[in-house]
Amino acid sequence: VVLCSGKVYYDLLAERREKDIKDVAILRLEQLYPFPQAPLAAELKRYPEADIVWCQEETENGGAWHFVDRRIEKALEKAGHKAGRPRYVGRAAAASPATGLARIHAAEQADLVQRALGLKTGG
Repeated sequence: VVLCSGKVYYDLLAERREKDIKDVAILRLEQLYPFPQAPLAAELKRYPEADIVWCQEETENGGAWHFVDRRIEKALEKAGHKAGRPRYVGRAAAASPATGLARIHAAEQADLVQRALGLKTGG
């Protein structure tokens, strides 16, 4: 299960369709505050054995990850889910919010989408 918020959802969805991936659910959180813990826990109950990934296109220190990680963890606990914590997939922490080069940004975006969908490992 890939959790995300914002535009990266559409990139994930397009790649999943293009690669005909049937075993990855993508859940887009439309609202981060107040955090939708009960609805998320209910949805995660549908996937009790799945790995849980938080995917964001922002840098690790610039996006929602540090806000949502413990809240997702609590939702997993409430759902009785096997995964104790979500795994982060996104850009590495950086002092700047962007690379400044469209070519590098596109390559990083493609990489993080592939890692989130399990098409590629590492990061």
